[in-house]
Amino acid sequence: MRGYYMVRMIAALAAGLFIIGCVSTGTTSEVSVDLAPASQELREVSEYRLGSGDRLRVIVFGEDALSGEYTVDGSGAVSLPLIGEVRAGGLTLREFQRAAESSLSEGYLNDPRVSAEVMNFRPYYIMGEVREPGEYPFTSGLTVVNAVATAGGFSYRANTRRVFIKRAGAAQEEEFPLTVSTPVQPGDTIRIGERFF
Repeated sequence: MRGYYMVRMIAALAAGLFIIGCVSTGTTSEVSVDLAPASQELREVSEYRLGSGDRLRVIVFGEDALSGEYTVDGSGAVSLPLIGEVRAGGLTLREFQRAAESSLSEGYLNDPRVSAEVMNFRPYYIMGEVREPGEYPFTSGLTVVNAVATAGGFSYRANTRRVFIKRAGAAQEEEFPLTVSTPVQPGDTIRIGERFF
């Protein structure tokens, strides 16, 4: 019986050493994603800024008639009862809340308190060397690897080391290392390039 357990332990140890050897030589898979952590710049994603297509839940404390769900329109504004349009595009949630409070305090409410949260983010877009390019709904914490998986995975020609991302509102795309933590933001356009053989 002891011999049986010894053989099992040796087999498990040999399998573990084989896997470690494969990982260190890079022979585990044809498609590899860089597991190195993203750069400091990528990890420190700036606080989310609102844009056209975002759906917000706005709560004005003590004023149920003024609370509800609203969409940021094409001009970047939210149309609220009583005060009309409040600029939201390009603002953080906190900045939007302060802008709404400021508008409400101008002859409408004494000491208004506004809370806002994003219910639905604007979508992101993925194209290039993925199986199902297109528009997809954004979810919090989304990374490029998740976005590629949602789009059916990489095509056989995909460059799995670099990714090109055009941020919403930016004039042109930027190149980033494709790591497991490369972030995606709402409204981004992701392009997976072709590898060179």
